[in-house]
Formats: sequence, structure tokens, C-alpha cells
Amino acid sequence: MKAEDKRRTRSVARLYAVQALFQMEAAGTSVDTVSREFETHRFGEVIDEAEMAEGHVDLFRKITSEAVNHQGRIDQMTDRALVAKWPIGRIDPTLRALFRAAGAELVATDTPPKVVITEYLSIAEAFYPEGREKAFVNAVLDHMARDARPEAFAG
Repeated sequence: MKAEDKRRTRSVARLYAVQALFQMEAAGTSVDTVSREFETHRFGEVIDEAEMAEGHVDLFRKITSEAVNHQGRIDQMTDRALVAKWPIGRIDPTLRALFRAAGAELVATDTPPKVVITEYLSIAEAFYPEGREKAFVNAVLDHMARDARPEAFAG
């Protein structure tokens, strides 16, 4: 697999992880149930003659499972990054899912923080094309990254 293809499958996995985490919260389903559904019905599936993008299954599983395993820590990191009047429970559920997915990568993988921030900013732009949320998402992700991996920003 070419480097560009590998990068694309990892980006798709991140997008699917955000969607899966959103769906888990909205439907009250388990990570295993949602993961099976996504892997069966999203990864490479053809819907209305349009093929869904192929995602990096291992990365998708890692993000969704670690987001659940570390949700308390990730939500605390997110709360510290938000203005006091806007705890994580009050923000848009799509953003909450995005912050949880990004937080999972920050606390449970060795993906460089700048890559995590860039990738999830792109996902935010896909969900919010008008762009008003971009600066907000960037600020929260930067704060979360510095909280989770201060050594990456030392120097």
C-alpha cells in the first residue's frame, strides 16, 4: 500500500471513529455493537452505487475502544480546555465525539500530537463547513494535546 493510501485509510478510520462514538452516545449502544456495525456496513460497503471509503480497521478499533476505556480522563482533559460555562456535557454531541476520538489518540497511541490536531481539524471542517468551529476546535485540541503529552511541546 502506498504511503498516500495508508494515510487516507487512517484518516477515514478517524472519521468513522467520530461517527461511531456519536452513534454510541445517541443510541446508547456498546462499543462492540457499533464497531461491528461500522466494520460490516461502512468499511468499503457500496450504498446507492457509491462506495464507502475503506478505513484502517485496527486504528478504528483502537480509537473507539480507547475512547471508551479512557472516557473519564478524556472528558476531564476536554473540560479543562473548555470555558468554565461550557462543560463537555453542554457542547454539541458531534464535537464531543470528535474530542473523545482525538483524546483517545492522544492518551493511547504514539501518533504525534500535531498529526492528531491536523487530522481532527479536517474532520471538524467536514462536519462544520462554514468554519466557525475551526478556531474553537483547534484551541481545545491544542490544550488537550499539551495536557496529554506535555513532553511533545517542551523546548
